[in-house]
Amino acid sequence: MDFLRLLCAAVLLVLGLLLGGQKAVNGGADGGGAGIVKRMKLGSQGLEVSAQGLGCMGMSAFYGAPKPDHDMISLIHHAINSGVTFLDTSDFYGPFTNEILLGKALKGGVRDKVELATKLGLKFVDNKIEVHGDPAYVRAALESSLKRLGVDSIDLYYQLRIDTSVPIEVTVGELKKLVEEGKVKYIGLSEASASTIRRAHAVHPITAVQLEWSLWSRDAEQEIIPTCRELGIGIVAYSPLGRVFFTSGAKFVENLAHDDSRKNLPRFHPENVEHNNTLFERVSDLAARKGCTPSQLALAWVHHQGNDVCPIPGTTKIANFDQNIAALSVKLTPEELAELESYASADAVKGDRYPNYCSTWTDTETPPLSSSN
Repeated sequence: MDFLRLLCAAVLLVLGLLLGGQKAVNGGADGGGAGIVKRMKLGSQGLEVSAQGLGCMGMSAFYGAPKPDHDMISLIHHAINSGVTFLDTSDFYGPFTNEILLGKALKGGVRDKVELATKLGLKFVDNKIEVHGDPAYVRAALESSLKRLGVDSIDLYYQLRIDTSVPIEVTVGELKKLVEEGKVKYIGLSEASASTIRRAHAVHPITAVQLEWSLWSRDAEQEIIPTCRELGIGIVAYSPLGRVFFTSGAKFVENLAHDDSRKNLPRFHPENVEHNNTLFERVSDLAARKGCTPSQLALAWVHHQGNDVCPIPGTTKIANFDQNIAALSVKLTPEELAELESYASADAVKGDRYPNYCSTWTDTETPPLSSSN
């Protein structure tokens, strides 16, 4: 009898381990992700963040109607309790409302548990988007963000887009002053070219560069990512799931709200999206073989690009968040990585990342510093 009892106990233990492991892969409904969300050094100036962040933009802007504050605050708190403490926002998201949302979520001592990143550089003027990087604007934007967020300092302050009328040295020079005043801890750039990154880094160390990096957005690999690694700059990958494309493929485009900005993106235009769906189908096939979801596989691919890369997938649903952190448990062999990358060859994707009227790293060259004297 003792032998049978021991045997039963051993069987139950093994079953528990197997079920627990499956729960980790599938994202467990209780959100118990703190154990798999490790910490990482972002850049080489001392900033430490969770190995996966939370992009907060879609909670308030661009992806249909803003979501209820109560629900989004619950999601943010769930993320923090799950070990995802790197929160990403901007004054442009809303505008302003996403920072206000984060400010509410950070009350009651929550601020001390997170690494808070926000951005400046874009604003709406007469229904048009303008890019600004002059010192007065930089300082005013920072002060306004501090008030909306209800904090004394920003952990990581990015220039969201580069003002090509102002030498990058001038913009970063003002950011450097804000660091010296204790209002900003670390400086970042978003959608900046390799040469712009070098010029900025010469004025003050750049801690992180945020760029779109996913299976179907790999244009930064040629120059920007090698430059970041040469200079010891961390890489923050936004839209690692292709703006939800790698969750459900072309069919999600049919259900986009009329005011969802993704409808304006060339890759989601009718003449392109069906072609691009072939990529999703191939990723889905491999995901099925791996026992994970397509989105987890796509996110795992980003994680496997290096220990200096922190993806910041966004979501508005706790269930989707749990699935995203489960991607940290998906391990890919060199053969599987090569297979995924073969799916995403240059001719596998039709349509640019952004419409022509949106600025990206390809048009971020600024005047020489001498021109400002």
